[in-house]
Amino acid sequence: MATNSIKLLTGNSHPELAKKVAERLGIDLLDMSVFKYSNQETSVIMRESVRDEDVFILQSTKPGEELNDGLMELLIIIKACKTASARRITAVMPNYPYARQDKKDKSRAPISAKLLANMLQKAGCNHIITMDLHASQIQGFFDVPVDNLYAEPSTLRYIRENFDYKNAVIVSPDAGGAKRATALADRLDLNFALIHKERSRPNEVSRMTLVGDVAGKIAILVDDMADTCGTLVKAADVLMASGAREVVAIVTHGILSGSACEKINSSKLSKVVVTNTVPHEEKKKGCAKLETIDIAPTLAEACRRTHNGESVSFLFSHAPV
Repeated sequence: MATNSIKLLTGNSHPELAKKVAERLGIDLLDMSVFKYSNQETSVIMRESVRDEDVFILQSTKPGEELNDGLMELLIIIKACKTASARRITAVMPNYPYARQDKKDKSRAPISAKLLANMLQKAGCNHIITMDLHASQIQGFFDVPVDNLYAEPSTLRYIRENFDYKNAVIVSPDAGGAKRATALADRLDLNFALIHKERSRPNEVSRMTLVGDVAGKIAILVDDMADTCGTLVKAADVLMASGAREVVAIVTHGILSGSACEKINSSKLSKVVVTNTVPHEEKKKGCAKLETIDIAPTLAEACRRTHNGESVSFLFSHAPV
């Protein structure tokens, strides 16, 4: 089947990324409008047929009050495609929202990541493409295929091209990210360090302890998401106090909510590198330390391979040129 028969759709959450993916695939975005009525109800108008087509809906999450609007847009677009007789509907969600609510960690806590999985499937989604899930077992919440892509190959390329990485050490800001950091350290043949943190309450870190040696080295902090950035800022303080020459953070999902940019500006971090899974162009205007890794080539290649029935596992260890 020819690549030009892919139908790529997007809502209002991250049109810049959708345009980059469309350019990479050599196609145009489907002509459609997603808008709100005066009573704030979301509606969709599709001006092209999707009957018996392979449809890919790229919808990320815009941080803040618009996060749930983006989700509602996605569900309505899926349902619109389903009732318009699309052959297969793939939701391309670079950042899977509610991923941190993946288990019942206290009494009466909701497992919202599973609720979202149910909603996507009920709307008519046949396949999910996402990146760096906060907990990879979320794939098991679905009864349809889920491709969890990794930002690691793109991160490796960035580190090799932009750092004197032979004098670096990879650091995980918490025990949960140790596997991610050690995998990166092994690929670069570097040492690894870990910061143990204790939380007094959610989103608030009380104490941090470094395990490993960073003296005289460039400390590269790696994590899957930066939300309030409290963890990264405190980790940078601990690393600099332990003799690190410089501290750089490389994060997949730069959510950067609240006063995150102000924290970064006044921190000991020399730069914070994020992928464009989440829109952050506005944030860059007020934060000179922010840099971007473009993951549009990886998403585009995943769509192309899915459409043509090819294996996607190549992308787990290689970044498209």
